[in-house]
Amino acid sequence: MPAGGGENQDWQFLQCFGERTPGEDIQEADIISAVEFDYDGLHLATGDRGGRVVLFERVNPHPRVAGMDQRAPTPQARNASFEYRYMTEFQSHEPEFDYLKSLEIEEKINKVRWCRSSNNTRMLLSTNDKTVKLWKVYEKKVTCLTGFNLDGRNGALAPPSGKVSALNNVPVIQRLTQPLRLPKVTNTEVLLAARCKRVFANAHTYHINSVSVNSDQETFLSADDLRINLWNLERTEQSFNIVDIKPSNMEDLTEVITSAEFHPFHCNIFAYSSSKGCIRLADMRNAALCDRHSKAFEEVESQASKSFFSEIIASISDITFSRDGRYILSRDYMTLKLWDINKESAPVATYNTHEHLRARLCDLYENDSIFDKFDCCMSGRGDSIATGSYNNTFRVLGASSGADLTLEASRDPMRKRLHVPPSKTGTGKRGTAAPPDAPDASADHTSASKLLHLAWHPEANVIAAAASNSLYMYCA
Repeated sequence: MPAGGGENQDWQFLQCFGERTPGEDIQEADIISAVEFDYDGLHLATGDRGGRVVLFERVNPHPRVAGMDQRAPTPQARNASFEYRYMTEFQSHEPEFDYLKSLEIEEKINKVRWCRSSNNTRMLLSTNDKTVKLWKVYEKKVTCLTGFNLDGRNGALAPPSGKVSALNNVPVIQRLTQPLRLPKVTNTEVLLAARCKRVFANAHTYHINSVSVNSDQETFLSADDLRINLWNLERTEQSFNIVDIKPSNMEDLTEVITSAEFHPFHCNIFAYSSSKGCIRLADMRNAALCDRHSKAFEEVESQASKSFFSEIIASISDITFSRDGRYILSRDYMTLKLWDINKESAPVATYNTHEHLRARLCDLYENDSIFDKFDCCMSGRGDSIATGSYNNTFRVLGASSGADLTLEASRDPMRKRLHVPPSKTGTGKRGTAAPPDAPDASADHTSASKLLHLAWHPEANVIAAAASNSLYMYCA
């Protein structure tokens, strides 16, 4: 069986979409704000700050074998073809203005999530700060006909092909006495069309940060800072509030919701994270309002190590379940943490990602970089994890081996690689050591150098990383 991405440290460049030239100015609307593979990795979607959704499809994918075990996919070999091509794009959201609150609503796409489809159509959810939309992308046949008897524009008699009609000034009654011709189909073209099927609006007072499709493929959740709502994909006029942490007095507010995700198998279980660094697991079978969680995963910081920045850097920016639903991966500003859902007291592994920036937290606070929200992702086998960083780099770590690799989002990802051997201290998954962070004194924290969004192919060691307005793809 091929080694996991964190253990096989020879990552290769596959392709790049929207590669920019040195010194090229980057338009704010072109910066990618969301990346997501579909359930089998045949399609890839990105959203940007201009409200556009761009779709890619895999070229010549290997056919699936009937009866293949979907729960434990075997990664494809390194030399397998994982080339993707541009498929289509559409404008998902437009800028709006809330006149009641005098608030501008950006068109920026916060999340993109695929829905399973039983036919050749592709369904996906996209959301900005206030509105979730369900999109259908399908093949549309466009037929071109020629040889009409009347010109469709003005009702004039259509001349035979290649001839000029001398009857344009003749009354219609006389023209109809001419021999009739049957229209002919000259060519048929298949085009991709995108249509907004449903709009889920007016349910969130605060900015939406998460959207997650349930395993039953009938419902999905949307989360903002203080509430999580449950929707049915067929109904837009009604949603159910399943989590509400808004206090009666807003002065008593101590935390906000930062991310939410459904369990990959159990349609009644979901997890959500908070700005205090806590992950709560909730079961909708217990109560209609899941304010009382079933489990809470939180690592308590000692009083001696607390500082002014402790609560800020503890805020979780992203969580994701492993494909088997056994583990939860969380990302805060300084670390990646891997939690076993059967163990609440402490994570089974902690990986330092920005430890070298701890001495610069004051500067990061001044330029707001300390509030950057990095995504995290996990391989289909669950043996490797990845997250973004600064300088257009991302980290790939072996959850089992403790291997650590820093790659650059460029055509030569190993050019600035920083290989860090496993640490001799710290607790890692299955008792292995958690690697320390690699120092990088030249870290650049401009918006053009932040690699915030990336996604791991569900069945292979392929990573899609969004560096500003470029999408890079790598395989191991």
